[in-house]
Amino acid sequence: MQVILLEDIPSLGKVGDLVKVSDGYGRNYLIPRKKAIFATEKNLKALQHNKALVQQRLEKMKKDAVKMAQEIENLSCTFVKNVGESGKLFGSVTSMEIEAFLKENGMDVDRKKILLEEPIKSLGLHIVPIKLQPEVTAHLKVWVVQE
Repeated sequence: MQVILLEDIPSLGKVGDLVKVSDGYGRNYLIPRKKAIFATEKNLKALQHNKALVQQRLEKMKKDAVKMAQEIENLSCTFVKNVGESGKLFGSVTSMEIEAFLKENGMDVDRKKILLEEPIKSLGLHIVPIKLQPEVTAHLKVWVVQE
């Protein structure tokens, strides 16, 4: 019996896969628990149509992310901070401040996408990666200068 998976099943495959299973496993377990549907011609066409729609949506999201990444790459943000005698900052530059800067420049980026391992606590130029999509990462130039 061939079925189309509606959920990820570790021993069989991922969502949308067409797999061959024994009749009893398909009829008694997968289909009643809504983990799979029969692989009829109608269901296969619907699956292909849905895959095409999802693929188009993903491509559009990736194209938008690449465009935003180029805009972020062209930006350079400067933070003016108080500095002690030893050249150490009073406070730090955090991902919240970077997020606020990006919002001021018309880019809505979630703070969790800003890959700042720890807050910036030193003067100078820092390159901060921002992961917009799994394949798209932008690098923002952050300058920290003395007040």
